[in-house]
Amino acid sequence: MQPPSRFSASPAQMPVAFDRREMSQILSVYGRMVAAGEWRDYGISNLRDMAVFSIFRRTAEHPIYRVEKDPRLRSKQGMYTVVGMDGRILKRGHDLRTVLRVLERTLIRAVTPD
Repeated sequence: MQPPSRFSASPAQMPVAFDRREMSQILSVYGRMVAAGEWRDYGISNLRDMAVFSIFRRTAEHPIYRVEKDPRLRSKQGMYTVVGMDGRILKRGHDLRTVLRVLERTLIRAVTPD
């Protein structure tokens, strides 16, 4: 009898991950913020109960934002959450694109006439 491979594990044992569509939406916002000079690095954690996309201003810092996917909250508040550096929940919902809009607000700056 062979031990089960990591590919034959049941879905309950597999770590949670962002799918291709979700990563595309996150990296679209991330790319715009990198181009604006606001962000410089990111990290992805696929944990047993949630997936986390951490955003850093510099490489050796704590993340300034975390985009979390927690499937356990799917039927409640929504499985997507944006968390700030201080641990406050900035936005939560069922639609990732809507939740990510809170991050795009930092790109909007007041323009003052010269």
